[in-house]
Order: sequence, then structure tokens, then C-alpha cells
Amino acid sequence: MNIGDVAHRAGLPAKTIRYYEDIGLVKPLRSQNGYRRFRDSDLHKLSFLGRARSLGFSIEDCRTLMALYEDHSRASADVKRIARQNLAKIEEKIAELQAMHDTLSHLVKKCHGDDRPDCPILTDLAKAHG
Repeated sequence: MNIGDVAHRAGLPAKTIRYYEDIGLVKPLRSQNGYRRFRDSDLHKLSFLGRARSLGFSIEDCRTLMALYEDHSRASADVKRIARQNLAKIEEKIAELQAMHDTLSHLVKKCHGDDRPDCPILTDLAKAHG
């Protein structure tokens, strides 16, 4: 498969696939003219990486998860530890987003949204926080 074919089948942009190759996550074959030739195993890795990235795993986590996937003597506890760490980061982001939502929702309710210049949203944004 060429990069366009594998990009379509893996659901990833070609630019991402080239990046994954640059950092050593996939190693497609090269034809004599230098074109990448992707195997089914490369497609599988790219699909794996795409799914892992869609779940918020970092590139280094993906590298570790790929190594664990390929290690048939792995301990599932190692995989679970990485997933738990990622889950904790996601929960932290959710809490941050909820706090942002609550603050902005409060400010939107306080703003009359009329022709007057007084605006609690702008007043809050202008405050020195910290």
C-alpha cells in the first residue's frame, strides 16, 4: 500500500503517518525509487496508534503501549497503570472544563446583553486573577 491508501484505511492524515515514521513508531518498507510501501502490519500499527491517540494517550504512552502489545509476555498490570494515568489526566481536564463552564455560565447570566456598555464579562476578564 502507498501512503494514500494506508492513510485512508487507517483514518489518519498522511502528514501524521510521516511523523510517526520520523519518530520511529512505524517503519514502512521503501521501494527502489524511495516510495513508502506499507504492509498490513503497518496498517494495524497505525490503526492502533490512531485509536490510542483518540483516547488521549501521549506519543510516549503510545510507544510504550505498542511495545506492550507486541510483548506476549507482558503484564496487563503495566497496561492498566498507563491507562489509569491517562484516565486521571482526562478527569483533571474534565474538572478544569467544568470550572470554566461554571464561571462563564455565571458571567453570561450576569450580563444584560443590551445596548448599555456595562458588561460583567469584560469586567471579569479585565481583573487580575492569580
